[in-house]
Amino acid sequence: MRLNEIRFRDGMPVEGYGPGFFRVGGKVLTGGLLLLPDHDPAIWQGYDELDPLMAAACDLDVLFIGTGSEMTYLPTAFREALEGAGIGLEPMASPQACRSYNVLLSEGRRVGLAARPVT
Repeated sequence: MRLNEIRFRDGMPVEGYGPGFFRVGGKVLTGGLLLLPDHDPAIWQGYDELDPLMAAACDLDVLFIGTGSEMTYLPTAFREALEGAGIGLEPMASPQACRSYNVLLSEGRRVGLAARPVT
């Protein structure tokens, strides 16, 4: 079997996660995670923090929303604001959101991730 190393040219992949944290670029971030094109990884405060997401609207084709340990519905105001800005949203549990983000990032897609930590 031949294995190919995955190269991430356009951003940093999620390297790991656990109860209350994410690991990106060899650093542990406690709390939520925000990964956007051409930005350093940041702590995401949750659904009330719309400004960085709206500012990145022109740079995103899809934004994965990690809802925590389980899939939950997005707050209506949050969803409507981002969809109104033309951002394609893909809500899912945070583990699946991290994996999906990494796959699309490896393909060179214009992708972002806003994820709540797992408990």
